[in-house]
Amino acid sequence: MSAESFEGGCTCRAVRYRMASKPLFVHCCHCRWCQRETGTAFALNAMIESDRVVVLKGEPELVNTPSNSGKGQVIARCPACRIALWSNYGGGGDRVRFVRVGTLDEPDNFPPDVHIFTTSKQPWVVLSHDKPICHEYYDSKKLWPEESLERRRAVFGK
Repeated sequence: MSAESFEGGCTCRAVRYRMASKPLFVHCCHCRWCQRETGTAFALNAMIESDRVVVLKGEPELVNTPSNSGKGQVIARCPACRIALWSNYGGGGDRVRFVRVGTLDEPDNFPPDVHIFTTSKQPWVVLSHDKPICHEYYDSKKLWPEESLERRRAVFGK
């Protein structure tokens, strides 16, 4: 595990957490579901193994919500201010968390590695071409660094 760690939490500071390493990969998702959930143009999620997310203070409330895949997702929210801290998607269970980058104390550390579901991005969002832009999802074997793929195999056994 990396010696680097990154702390974050909700707006009212009732829930605090630490990511015990850099994330596997950072998605900037422009799908309509993420737009609706966040109330803005996209969601910025840092994918990381669940055992590398340590709750330091408080206890997030787990809220079951629908998702575009039909498998649903569980959103970890502060029970007081209701800020979404991370999600777990139906297909992966609680093995990988999608941490909301904006809840980190230093979100600048994690710009997107990829823009996904850009067919539904807001027309006024201008994307730089220095990161991959995908109309839908993508093949992680083609975009992820080898270290992240190894970490993923350790979690999912594939």
